[in-house]
Amino acid sequence: MNANPNHNKEKGLIFNIQRFSIHDGPGIRTTVFFKGCPLRCQWCSNPESQDLTPALMVRDIQCRGCGACADACPERAIRMNGDQGRKIEWGRCTRCLRCVDVCLYKSLNICGKYMDAEEIIDEVMKDKDFYRNSGGGVTISGGEPLSQSEFARHLLKACKEKGLHTALDTTAHAPWEKMEKVLPFVDLVLSDVKHLDSREHERTTGVGNELILENLKKVSEMKPVWLRVPLISGFNDSEAYMRQLIRLGREINVEKISLLPYHEGGRSKSEQMGLPYRFPEGKTPSQDRIDLLKAMIEEEGITAAIGN
Repeated sequence: MNANPNHNKEKGLIFNIQRFSIHDGPGIRTTVFFKGCPLRCQWCSNPESQDLTPALMVRDIQCRGCGACADACPERAIRMNGDQGRKIEWGRCTRCLRCVDVCLYKSLNICGKYMDAEEIIDEVMKDKDFYRNSGGGVTISGGEPLSQSEFARHLLKACKEKGLHTALDTTAHAPWEKMEKVLPFVDLVLSDVKHLDSREHERTTGVGNELILENLKKVSEMKPVWLRVPLISGFNDSEAYMRQLIRLGREINVEKISLLPYHEGGRSKSEQMGLPYRFPEGKTPSQDRIDLLKAMIEEEGITAAIGN
């Protein structure tokens, strides 16, 4: 079996399956989170999703200081310091994950599991009655699902064979041929718009936005699109910026624009992975500002929402 999940339709690297989701498309949904992403957003709320490999996540609050992990580590990257607790030298850690195998208290965990479509579908179908009654379904998200495009296509096709509504939550930063192969099995496309100025986009995410905007225009000719905006004070919450976003929405005939107020969900996860949080200056816009921007969108005849 090919070990590279980007070229593997049999298994995908998944880091979470969230049931009863109401923020990733219409109705009650199950969201399947893929690992791997071409962007490095400074405010990323799921930093564990970025790499296409299983990751080590540490929850020190559950550590009992038994020292089994330190004994198992071949690189001696883990030290037990008495009252100070466990210390991990992340620079020495090779992510062999042997420490996870011996931890009895779930204070060391693997983020990322290779799953086949049948395993995922079995989980998804547990809530088929809720999808039917609420107009919901399945959303594949990430990370970036198109980082594992062959498996994404395979899974979406399996979902459609079960009669499920499907949504693709994507950065839209992927070669068009990957998107084009997936879209026949997608009912709705959700896409975050980080910033419309390509230089600001590259400064804060590591990539420009030209490919993203080009793909969104193509996608909108084939599928309904919802735009989602990670709304950050002083970054993309001005009225002038919102007018630009509304203009884009009109150009691609967007069905909905969702405002997603900034939160620090990625800070604690970064700490669990031994990474610095790269956006400490991030702030959430005031509720008055959020309400004003939502009203601006609605005044232009576009459906707007906060949080979905």
